[in-house]
Amino acid sequence: MGELVDRVDEQDRLLGVVDRGEAITHHWLHRVATIVCRDGEGRVLVHRRAADMSRFPGEYNFMVGGAAEAGESYEEAAARELTEELGVRVPVRFAFKFLCRGEISPYWLGLHEAVVDEDITPDPDEIAWHAWVTEDELREMARRPTFMADSVDALARYLDRNA
Repeated sequence: MGELVDRVDEQDRLLGVVDRGEAITHHWLHRVATIVCRDGEGRVLVHRRAADMSRFPGEYNFMVGGAAEAGESYEEAAARELTEELGVRVPVRFAFKFLCRGEISPYWLGLHEAVVDEDITPDPDEIAWHAWVTEDELREMARRPTFMADSVDALARYLDRNA
């Protein structure tokens, strides 16, 4: 069995524990925790996913993160993912969640924010390139076909919330 996740319903209530691959195959809802990283100047971290990633290879995104493991809260998953993907341990703050219909499968997306003023060490198995960009630059990048489709809705919600 692979990665275990909590299968949840349309109200994000626990239904049971399932294999993440099975959740995706059957379009069962599960939880994904993401983080928007900002530096001290308010710029947003953007990255390109590694070319050999199983999902969205080589595409750009403004969030780091992944599936919440079975029994893990959104906040716990976000903190873990931040350390795994960027090699930093900084506080994460829950911003909002929404039901993302997803290009591959639907899921609940819990979006968090973190201020990262220290050097990051991106995991090369996950992140091929990264840069800090302004919100205007981010908006421009999100219009390109190489920007991860699943994150476009999250970006609109995030920027509208901060407007």
